[in-house]
Amino acid sequence: MEIDLANILYQVSIWLLPVITAITLHEAAHGWVAWKLGDDTAKQLGRVTFNPLKHIDRFGTVILPAMLLLMQAPFLFGYAKPVPVNFRRLHKPQRDMIWVAAAGPGINLVMAFVAALLMHVVIYLPQEVAAWVFYNLHNALLLNVILAVFNMFPLPPLDGGRVLTGLLPVSLAVPFARIERYGMLIIIALIALPPLIGAQIGADLSVLRWILLPPVEYVIDVVLMLAGQGN
Repeated sequence: MEIDLANILYQVSIWLLPVITAITLHEAAHGWVAWKLGDDTAKQLGRVTFNPLKHIDRFGTVILPAMLLLMQAPFLFGYAKPVPVNFRRLHKPQRDMIWVAAAGPGINLVMAFVAALLMHVVIYLPQEVAAWVFYNLHNALLLNVILAVFNMFPLPPLDGGRVLTGLLPVSLAVPFARIERYGMLIIIALIALPPLIGAQIGADLSVLRWILLPPVEYVIDVVLMLAGQGN
């Protein structure tokens, strides 16, 4: 099979910047809000930064997605290095946990909106670069909305799980928070196992896609409408 190197490089060029900015600002936002609310752990470790190298997890951001691509897996999954937060150092731990957790998805929605706004300028660019810029903005919009929606799934250690922990009464929040030690395994199982089983029986069992696709499409429509890109 002949490898189309030019096409591979082009695909990398229209995804690289959206991916780097999405994960970098997502993680930096967690650390910045935690710092402003009393916990400077991430600040002291240099994680409140736009330097993507500080947020990239060698396995979760590079090796795991590359392995899944090479194996032609029916799913793709990856993650950045979580920003350390000592919730006990926050001014009001249970309340402030909500703001720290929501900061990541929040900045992703802001970036999606900015990408949608910038689409207005594409028509003023030289033709030879307009398409490349448009695909970067399109991918930034799509990726940031997906990250925001996925991370708000109410399961620790995802941001939505931590938001829910902060909203629950203490009697329920404490046992719910204990799920976090198993949360990543549950997430990987939900992403990986149903599609693999479905491939064997000839059925579409992409459970998370069924759950997340409707809100992703809705949020994209709202972002485009607010940016003046709606029909």
